[in-house]
Amino acid sequence: MSEGKEKKIQSTDTDENCEMRRDAFQQASVAMGKFENEKDISKHIKQFFDGKYGPNWHCVVGKGFATHATYEAKTHMFFYQPPLAILIYKMG
Repeated sequence: MSEGKEKKIQSTDTDENCEMRRDAFQQASVAMGKFENEKDISKHIKQFFDGKYGPNWHCVVGKGFATHATYEAKTHMFFYQPPLAILIYKMG
């Protein structure tokens, strides 16, 4: 988001509560503003969720990937924040 333009978030598949969704979108924006590396973006989001909602969160960030994961109820979020897709879920 270094271009100074607001990028529209496209939520595609979620089953979490509204607060978690807001946190996910906000932390994705913060991380994408701070970091260019997808691994660092993912780490930032995961650490935020571990800190706020307890351990065992997982976060995948990238321009193209497919997943099939088992997760705890009400903890799954998959959305696009261009140019990246972001998957967050809790298991364990």
